[in-house]
Amino acid sequence: MALDLPTVFKYHVFACFTKRPAGHPRGSCMENGAEPLWNRLAQKLEAKQLADVQMTSSGCLSFCRAGPLMVVYPEGIWYHPEKPEDIDEIIQSHFVEGNPVERLIIVPQK
Repeated sequence: MALDLPTVFKYHVFACFTKRPAGHPRGSCMENGAEPLWNRLAQKLEAKQLADVQMTSSGCLSFCRAGPLMVVYPEGIWYHPEKPEDIDEIIQSHFVEGNPVERLIIVPQK
């Protein structure tokens, strides 16, 4: 019996796609401008042919007001990108060069 084993990636990015109604007390990543950032991330990963980086859309990552949020494994690094250039920097510095972008790392607090 052959097993269908998953592809193993160097980096696995979970990006929050949660969208709550405007004015919701918890807020949400999509309400905080995540959609164009995640679209850029997906497009840039494909354009750079970074096959060892997998992006997965996730539900709520539990720190809604801090969004948009993404977490990168295996390190468990939480990023809060705010503009398209932040995405470009994360891709180049972290995924290509192996150096996390310290200025964009957050430590989530409840």
